[in-house]
Parts: sequence; C-alpha cells; structure tokens
Amino acid sequence: MFALIKKVGQTLYRIWFYILVAFPIIIFFPFLLLTTLSEKWYPQFFWLARNLWARPILYGMGCPPIVKWEERLKKGNSYMLVANHTSMLDIMLMLHISKNPFVFVGKKELVKIPIFGFFYKRVCIMVDREDTKSRTGVYRRAQRRLNQGLSICIFPEGGVPDDESIILDHFKDGAFKMAIAHKIPVVPMSFLDNKKRFSFTFFSGGPGIARATVHKFFKTHKLKEEDKVELREKVRSIIYQELQGVSSPKPL
Repeated sequence: MFALIKKVGQTLYRIWFYILVAFPIIIFFPFLLLTTLSEKWYPQFFWLARNLWARPILYGMGCPPIVKWEERLKKGNSYMLVANHTSMLDIMLMLHISKNPFVFVGKKELVKIPIFGFFYKRVCIMVDREDTKSRTGVYRRAQRRLNQGLSICIFPEGGVPDDESIILDHFKDGAFKMAIAHKIPVVPMSFLDNKKRFSFTFFSGGPGIARATVHKFFKTHKLKEEDKVELREKVRSIIYQELQGVSSPKPL
C-alpha cells in the first residue's frame, strides 16, 4: 500500500513539474516571443527565463537552490559554463546561478518538447551530434553570441547516461575546444542533488534542497587546441571529486 501511495505521489510530482514548466510560458508568451524577434533583445529574454520561469520552477518543486561559490562570475564577462547533467532541473539551476546572460548549446531533439521546444529552437544553439556540418556550425554561431557579450553553456557529457549509477560520464571535447578558441574561462559546476530531486526515471524524485558548487575557473588565454584534452580531464576531475562526496563512486 505504501509503495502504491509513493508511486502516486511521484506521478503527481512529475505532472506538477510539467505544469510549472508550461504555465509561465503560456502566461508570458507575448513577451517571450517579442524578445526572440531580434538577437539584440536576448538579454531581456534571458531575464524573463531566469526570473519568471526557472526560479518559480525550482521553488515550486520544493527544490530551493543553495550555491557555494569558489569564484564569482563578473558582470559583463563571457564564460564557458559546464556542469554534470542528470536532470531537467539542470537547466533551471544553471539559469538561477548565472546572472550573466548565456546561450545553451544542446541537442536538436529537445525541439520536440511541446511549448518548451518552440522557444528552445529560437534562442539556443542546436547541434546534431551525428552531423559534422552541424557541429562545425556551432562554433560560428557561438562566436557571434560571444561577440554580443554573452556566455555559452554546454553539458559536456553530451547527454544523460542511461545508467543512473554512473556519477559522471566521459566528457566530449566541444566545450573545451570552443573555450580555447575564443579565449574564455571555463567555469566548472557540480550539481549535487538534481538526480535525487528529479531524475529521468519516472517513479523517482521528491522535494529537497538543490545544491550546486561553482568551482574555480580555468583560464584559457595561454592554451592551444592541443591542450583541450588536458583541460577537459582537469575540469571533469574537479566535478567528479565534488560529486563523490554525495554518491557512491563507480569508476568509468
């Protein structure tokens, strides 16, 4: 009986999440749409997404964010933001953390999500990981956004591992190659609780704090493209060590 009640509660928790995702988009649709008509208005779109969408979802789900800062983002600077990826809450938590407007680089499949996908394809840099031409185009679009004073956010695992016992999957090169090419600092972040709060397993999750650690930045102005692998592994190691404090390690 208890197991049945728990599953009903987790189902309602999922439904509530999708209501929270959709409701602000529907309510503020005209304003959101207006701010996507020109790239120069993206900072206004970002403010709406951060304050009227991401934060209400986090608090509405009973997941108040707590952020530990080892180094602070500076207003007006561009960064490469990277973090582990285990939950749809990762998007909201990343928006909460950074006041500096940034653009997500993500897989094109997210366009299929109703309502959310409409704006995703208008404001994010989409990539088809199976298409070399698409991957190359990402660098060109990212450069344009960086020239506008924005930052870039990539989840370098390239997706969420099917095996949820894996603490942190291998990182792909893209974020680090891009950071070196554009000479912007890499900002590693560890999202400690999002898998527990709202994983991709349907019957799971529940309210509680959503902790994040923003680690010290990795400077790239002296690095060359051949340094991308070393940079990638150093960043992954920092995040992995932090996650080990809240998970049972499973070496890859």
